[in-house]
Amino acid sequence: MVVNALLGLLGILFIYYLIFYVRDLVAHKGDWGEGNVPINLFIGFITNFLDTLGIGSYATTTMLLGVTKQLKSDKLLPGTLNVADTIPVLIEAFLFISVVEVESVTLFSLIIAAIVGAVIGGKTVPNLSEKKVQTYLGFALLITALLMLGKQLGLMDFLGTGNTAMGLEGPKLILAVVLNLIFGALMTIGCGLYAPCMAMVYLLGLNPIVAFPVMMGSCAALMPVASKEFIVAGVYARKVSVLIALSGIVGVIIAAKLVQSMDLNLLTWLVIIVVIYTAFMYIRKGLKNPGNAAQ
Repeated sequence: MVVNALLGLLGILFIYYLIFYVRDLVAHKGDWGEGNVPINLFIGFITNFLDTLGIGSYATTTMLLGVTKQLKSDKLLPGTLNVADTIPVLIEAFLFISVVEVESVTLFSLIIAAIVGAVIGGKTVPNLSEKKVQTYLGFALLITALLMLGKQLGLMDFLGTGNTAMGLEGPKLILAVVLNLIFGALMTIGCGLYAPCMAMVYLLGLNPIVAFPVMMGSCAALMPVASKEFIVAGVYARKVSVLIALSGIVGVIIAAKLVQSMDLNLLTWLVIIVVIYTAFMYIRKGLKNPGNAAQ
């Protein structure tokens, strides 16, 4: 019942987004801007393939678009990222929510918490020092990754064993809701939800695959609304977004099959690698960020 409601909500958001997107593309028929077809199809496939594995797509897409010089202005980057990846992320959410048997109250609670966090964060989190948030989150993820690694190697029995649970209850559920709300809020300053969510799910004793419907459902609920604003303002690269979305769908479907067929041990190692990668990425961004002395 809860899962069907979530899928219905995502379906409504998809239609909402699609109405604005298609209407804008039709209104600008013949004027979609520039963009190399093979290059953008490759970018869409590889970045959304990696996104489905939990690595995320924004950083890799930004890098590849920059290297290949596909955008005439960096002003178009935020809108292009959101608009191009909305459909692939929605498909990710549908695939994992439909297939992964997560306890419905846990799934619903965590997705709603992330959405609420993003709404609150849009008004409050940007006032925090981005440099400090990036650096602290990076080190926190690195420590978490080391704990996960120790647990995987059997060196930290106090963290429990198994990681087979598909749902939470009581204090653990409350803690997870609070943490995912924070992760949702941090998304508003560019701190991705994927890696922190993966780490949280693992350390609370859940099966690592539970992170996939949670994190993808959270982002899928947010992106259509954000994308609509960029579409209405016309601040995105139309041709590039279409090409990335089309090949991104293929990348998502192939990667989803891979993740769903992984055994628990391989999936756990994938999660650890993603968390370590993200930790160093945030630490690097934080150290390079000039910051603001007033903050």
